[in-house]
Amino acid sequence: MMQDKRTYRINEALTRRLVVSGAVAATALALPGCQDMGSAFPSLGGSGGGAPPPAPSGPITGNTLGSGPVRVALILPLTSASGASAAQSMRNAAEMALAEFNSQELTIMVKDDRGTPEGAQAAAQEAISQGAEAFMGPLFGPAVAAAAGVARASSRPVIAFSTDQSVAARGVYLLSFMPQTDVRRIVGFASARGKKSFAALIPNSPYGNVAEAEFTQAVAQSGARLVAVQRYDANRASAEGAVSRLKGSLGQADALFLPDDGNGVPAIGAALTSGGVSLKSVQLLGTGVWNESRVLKTPAVSGGWFAAPDNSGFQNFAQRYRQRFNSDPTRLATLAYDATALMSALVRTQGSQRFSETVLTNSSGFSGQDGVFRFRADGANERGLAIFQVGNGAATMLQAAPRSFGGSGA
Repeated sequence: MMQDKRTYRINEALTRRLVVSGAVAATALALPGCQDMGSAFPSLGGSGGGAPPPAPSGPITGNTLGSGPVRVALILPLTSASGASAAQSMRNAAEMALAEFNSQELTIMVKDDRGTPEGAQAAAQEAISQGAEAFMGPLFGPAVAAAAGVARASSRPVIAFSTDQSVAARGVYLLSFMPQTDVRRIVGFASARGKKSFAALIPNSPYGNVAEAEFTQAVAQSGARLVAVQRYDANRASAEGAVSRLKGSLGQADALFLPDDGNGVPAIGAALTSGGVSLKSVQLLGTGVWNESRVLKTPAVSGGWFAAPDNSGFQNFAQRYRQRFNSDPTRLATLAYDATALMSALVRTQGSQRFSETVLTNSSGFSGQDGVFRFRADGANERGLAIFQVGNGAATMLQAAPRSFGGSGA
């Protein structure tokens, strides 16, 4: 079988060491293959791709995790007022991944970008001078762009945590929860359930802008009809105005898309109720930002569908995290965990090709704490998402997340 057609998974001995409370606590590596991907990623072989480069020499300054021969940088806003809490949780998650993965391969050089592009550029330059072969982070979009400029000049890949798709590029991969994936998944699910005409209420926000662009494209690709779109600002009067303008068009729609979170959904719900809008014949649709109590407890949203990662992986991760650090992780912590586990797996199995574009963008993808994911050649990602239904102030799974990718995605 040709090299690029093989499929790999962490070998059984390694997998047994990574089982924690009945769940595999590491990221599995899978390359395109002709074996059955419906059950599990087949065993990791020893293809290696040749001997790894010589270990870097020279001193490392600052905080490090691990003591392996391969140096990887983790750039986070450790002293940023708006990002320090998340950054510390992500740094802890990386430490946890090294321990649970029993990684002897990596030295992670933890660098502080202070939450600024200038800080990220300086951190990346320092990491390169100290032998970094790849980067994890930064977290914020402008910092990713700055660090990526340094990394790209040295042909080093970046696995960043920003949701700003504009900073994704060849060699700069986003391991984040992208709104585009949520939108594609929920529109595809609704279309498969017979929804043919879509309307939308979109918040005037950066998230709303991204969601609307993807929604319009996804509806067109599904062969459905886009009936109407109304935008609104974050206040009750604007929400009521948008609902009033949309009301006349809802009779032509069988699905209403509302990509807003707990800051906006209650106002829209109240506007729908006070405006006398009946959703009995219209299916309400949302994204992963619905997965919070303020949305789930909004009466108007009851019965709505939304796409999000299966939360069981995070719950298992959070339990182990609390046992180790005696605190709760942020929701972003699994991103750093998965990035670290992925780096370890690639170093352990892929030799000199460990961080190559071919390996990182393989179509079968990887399996992490939040389910399967894969990087696209343009740097964006795709995730396997579950579908949930809102009811009684909670979310119930309607359709499980896929455990592997088909030819065109999950």
